[in-house]
This record gives sequence, structure tokens and C-alpha cells, in this order.
Amino acid sequence: MRSFDFEKEYSKLLTPDIVSYIAQIHEYRGRYSADNVQKELLSELLEIARIQSTEASNRIEGIITTDDRLKKIVREKTLPKTRSEKEIAGYRDVLATIHENYEYIPVSSNMILQLHRDLYKFSGNGYGGNFKSVDNVIAEELPDGTKRVRFQPVPAWETAETVNDLCNAFKDAVNKQFMDILLLLPMFILDFLCIHPFNDGNGRMSRLLTLLILYKSEYYVGQYISIERLISDTKENYYEALQESSWEWHEGRNDYAPFVKYMLGVIVAAYREFADRVEILTDKTISKSDRIEDIIRNSYGRITKAEIAAQCPEISQTTIQRTLNELLKNNQIIKIGGGRYTSYVWNRENE
Repeated sequence: MRSFDFEKEYSKLLTPDIVSYIAQIHEYRGRYSADNVQKELLSELLEIARIQSTEASNRIEGIITTDDRLKKIVREKTLPKTRSEKEIAGYRDVLATIHENYEYIPVSSNMILQLHRDLYKFSGNGYGGNFKSVDNVIAEELPDGTKRVRFQPVPAWETAETVNDLCNAFKDAVNKQFMDILLLLPMFILDFLCIHPFNDGNGRMSRLLTLLILYKSEYYVGQYISIERLISDTKENYYEALQESSWEWHEGRNDYAPFVKYMLGVIVAAYREFADRVEILTDKTISKSDRIEDIIRNSYGRITKAEIAAQCPEISQTTIQRTLNELLKNNQIIKIGGGRYTSYVWNRENE
């Protein structure tokens, strides 16, 4: 059975490029703490990130619905109908639980089972909250339609004990305090994914656990910038790093560095985007039209004129409409619908 020794692997990761990532994250955290940013701005970014995180983490697994349905589900304005929508609603609720209660949620085997149970509470499939009952594999589909096994996870009969051992080893490493959580986190997530403890939902659970550990360690950027979206946008690199770091994992000879560097890069990107958003929304020298353009560009899916106005109440309806007309003329946005149902979406094909 695979054993876990975070302290043994830790020193191997203290390379110049990894240390540089950590230094950047520490600097961003100090500069952009919640105490240094307007509460109104944080509230606005929080709403956007909730929608983007729920959409992106599910989209990685092929779980999708329409933009309008997604927003309504995340905002609890409708009940889920399809299987995909039920899983999206489950992710929404677990994400909210972590956002609101992270201080009281331990990283333990029992708590992981409870979070997984809630992930599937709308689905009624019976395996939410239970470790896998049969052995599973991580496979990829080749261009000719055949599948190739990329990794053979821990067998079902070993799963419960292995997850428990992993959580205990992680807790011991955190309690020693001299090891930076920014290195322990991606190591833990890689081990979790290699165990692959559930019949379904392993990827989504790994991203939820990433947020949980970040928040418990006072890295709150994932509340305001969607880390799941950043992973989704770079998922080819994500899978490559995961594959590189899982090689010879069962033998305890795997190299954590590729996955650690990937995850640290995502966290740096999230902080960098957060800094840019704060600057744009607070810098009075930035034009009103640029602010409107930024709101549309950083919104998931469609956004209405009323929603734009709600995010920048100091900008007149006339200025908003004039900016929308200019963006349409330049083919930077796409107009959808008409009349009071009119909405707009950023034209990403033009970028």
C-alpha cells in the first residue's frame, strides 16, 4: 500500500522556479488582503466567481447546461431538471459550504465523504458519499475512438484506508508548521487524484478541496477569481502535469514538481487577475467605457444592460448604451435577443 511522507518530498521541491512562485503568491496576499479592498468590490467579484467556478469545474467533466439556466441554478432561482443540472446544483451547494464554513471543515476522510455526498444530493444515484465500490482507471480517448489507460488508481478495497492515511499524513505535515502549505496543497491534491477514491466526481472534489485548503490557509483569492476557470482554460497543461507527476506513483518514486509548478502557476495567475480587476474597478483615471468593456469581458456568458448598470451605478444609462453601440460596431461583443430580453456576450473569437 502506498505510504505518504510529505517532509521527505518537500525539500526536493525547493527549486528556484518553485520558490519564485511562492514568493509572488506571498507578496500578492499581503498586498491584496480583504482589509485593503472595498467590500462592495469584493461582493461583485464574489458573485462572478461563484458562477464561473460552478460552470468551469463541471464543464471540465462534460457537465453543461445553458448560460441562462446556469445563472439561475447558481442563484437558486430555479430547480435543476436534467442530470447535469442536478450535479451543477450539488457543486453550487458544496462550493457555498466551503466559502461560508471553511474554518470548521477539517481535511479528513469523513469530511471528504460528506462533501461528496452533498455533491450528489440532487442526483439520487446512490453512490454520493461512498468510496468506489469497484476498481476504476484513468483513461484517455484516442482519435480513432479507442481508449488507453493512462493510470491505474488504488484498488477499491484499499481506498478507505489510503485516503485516511493521506489525510493523517497531510495533517501531520501542516502541524509541523515549517513546511509551506503552498507546496503541501498540490502534493495532497495529486495524491488524492492518484487514489481516485470515487466512482465519479474525483476531479470536482479535487478542485473543491483545493479551495478549502487555500481558504483555511488564508489564501482567499479563489473566492473572487475562479481558480476552476483558470484550470479549465489550461486543462491540456493540467492533464500533462498530472500525468508527469503520477508516473511511478504507486512505487513512491513519482516527481511532484510538474504538478506543483502547474498549480502554483494557476494561483499566481488568479492573484494577478485579482490585482488587475481591483485596479480597473478602483482607478478613477480609467475611463467609464473601459470599465464597461472590462465588466463584459470578465462576465461568464450573457450579461444584460441592467446587470452592467448594477455593477457600476455611477455610470449613466446613456454612457452604457453608447459604449455597447461602440463595442458592437467594433465586433467586440455579440448582441443576443431584442427588446427587454436583450443581452450581450464578449466575442472571444476576436481576441
